[in-house]
Amino acid sequence: MEDHPLSDGTVWLSRPTEADIDAIVECCQEPTIGEWVTIPVPYHREHAEAFLTEMVAPGWAADSPIWAVRRSADGPVVGMIGLGQRDASTREIGFWLVPAHRGCGLMSRAIALVCEFGFHPDGLALARISWRAFVGNHRSAAAVRRNGFHYEGMTRLGSLQRGVRRDTWLAGRLATDPSGPATDWPPGI
Repeated sequence: MEDHPLSDGTVWLSRPTEADIDAIVECCQEPTIGEWVTIPVPYHREHAEAFLTEMVAPGWAADSPIWAVRRSADGPVVGMIGLGQRDASTREIGFWLVPAHRGCGLMSRAIALVCEFGFHPDGLALARISWRAFVGNHRSAAAVRRNGFHYEGMTRLGSLQRGVRRDTWLAGRLATDPSGPATDWPPGI
């Protein structure tokens, strides 16, 4: 798949490159990212280099794109979002954002752009986009809920993070689901 940048004029998504390595390393020093994302902790330059060569490049080659989240077309990385392949018509969305840019709807906008691309016939033409997050990651849950993802349950010890099993929330959005907020989430999530 060719690089496919996305933007709505407020958020810009583009393939991360070697020029972004220092910014990625700096972002991944934030403890709240390591708390909720399966990245190495501590996070070093070699981890960012491996991310580009072992995840980003093969992901784009296999229709599983990963975008850097930016506040302007040529701005620094402030987050990451991607669609990991589950099967030919399903992807799993994953994302993180540095604290300085949380709370202003930036990730919700990024999720909307990625879902639009994922479901569009000229994009990936997906039937479903799944989401999972460790129980307690309320910000991630709120962002997908605002983008039409329906709560589907919790798996006990359903994910592994740095050798520790953790309970996991699950949600999904179908190509036929509306993009607006989903209202079927349990209270408190």
